[in-house]
Amino acid sequence: MEELLYKELSGKIIAAAYKVYNTLGAGFLEKVYENALLYELRKQGINAKSQVSINVYYEDMLVGEYFADIIVEDLIIVELKAITELTASHEVQLINYLKATKKKVGLLINFGDKITIRRKIMEKKMKK
Repeated sequence: MEELLYKELSGKIIAAAYKVYNTLGAGFLEKVYENALLYELRKQGINAKSQVSINVYYEDMLVGEYFADIIVEDLIIVELKAITELTASHEVQLINYLKATKKKVGLLINFGDKITIRRKIMEKKMKK
């Protein structure tokens, strides 16, 4: 079986997310979970930045930007939600963020009625 890309770092992020959820529970706004997860990651000595501006290109033209909820160690995008249930469109959103940033791994974490985590990996090289 092939080793998961950034397995150890992903595991630390997931463990931190569970700690945040087990401490806060459900019902807060996404920003509360973002701040708590950032705090927990940084407390562990993990480099994590929030609301990082990412340019989006269509061919060679800049067509917009988005803000990544959290980028960890400049390797993994963490997209946060605080909703009842994740849908396929949330996963597609994360995949598009991976394409735009050329990052290979993303975690979609929902702090809803129960914590849900989805891991996405981009294996192909993306064009600008």
